[in-house]
Amino acid sequence: MRLGDERESGNIEDRRGGGGFGGGGRFPIGIAGGGLGTIALVLVALFFGVDPSVILSGGGGGQPDAPVARQQGAPPDAAEDGQRRFVAQVLATTEDVWTDVFRRAGNTYEPPNLVLFSGATQSGCGTAQTATGPFYCPLDQKVYLDLGFFREMEQRLGAPGDFARAYVIAHEIGHHVQNQIGVLRRVEGERRGLDEAGSNGLQVRVELQADCFAGIWANRTQRMRQVLEQGDVEEGLNAAAAVGDDRLQRRSRGVVVPESFTHGSSAQRVSWFRRGLEAGDPRACDTFANRP
Repeated sequence: MRLGDERESGNIEDRRGGGGFGGGGRFPIGIAGGGLGTIALVLVALFFGVDPSVILSGGGGGQPDAPVARQQGAPPDAAEDGQRRFVAQVLATTEDVWTDVFRRAGNTYEPPNLVLFSGATQSGCGTAQTATGPFYCPLDQKVYLDLGFFREMEQRLGAPGDFARAYVIAHEIGHHVQNQIGVLRRVEGERRGLDEAGSNGLQVRVELQADCFAGIWANRTQRMRQVLEQGDVEEGLNAAAAVGDDRLQRRSRGVVVPESFTHGSSAQRVSWFRRGLEAGDPRACDTFANRP
């Protein structure tokens, strides 16, 4: 990606360098009860997405926790500082894209904060840990990211490249967009009374829509700034495929259990990311009206 001297977002909370916690959590991160309770922890650690406990407990509408100051500790190394700048620049492009999309629809986009941490930190949804992977918490409207996940993507999931990392950020911001337009609350309302398979199916649609929104971000950022380089789109599609439920389950268990999917298969994730990328229009991302 050609980000060059693109502006950096000011909505970064850098909590790296410490191992403590701040604030008070409401919902734990890890194996959630109810419809998502059968997911193995090893899979949850590899997924990125909206915190499953929030979907089960009601997404959106909560009051944000008070900001937590960065924990004191060893300063980040030069490589991590470069990653921080990259994250801040990508976050800025998401702000520009969604501000424009909302404005054209007669609404106002409220950008989220993105929290960088190392090891663990406290979120409005409970304890954020490195093993959990990146996630969005609707209750405090923040994205949580340990930069070490990018190394895991490259070394363990086979998804290297700066555009693959940007896709992760754009996917999480997609969940914030869903929160603002009421999708997460709608899902929680529809989930009540469903069995495990039905609940998981709704979660899959949430995740695929966030993939589609990530594609919209890529489309519109390219139109605004011409940031894509040769191979970038392939990196994004590869990243989407790498975090498909079927591929992750095959890696961790050796078997695939489709009824336990909560994020979608590799083919589904690639398809919806590509749909957003080609259309550049949120109306193309109605995963609830279309079969995933």
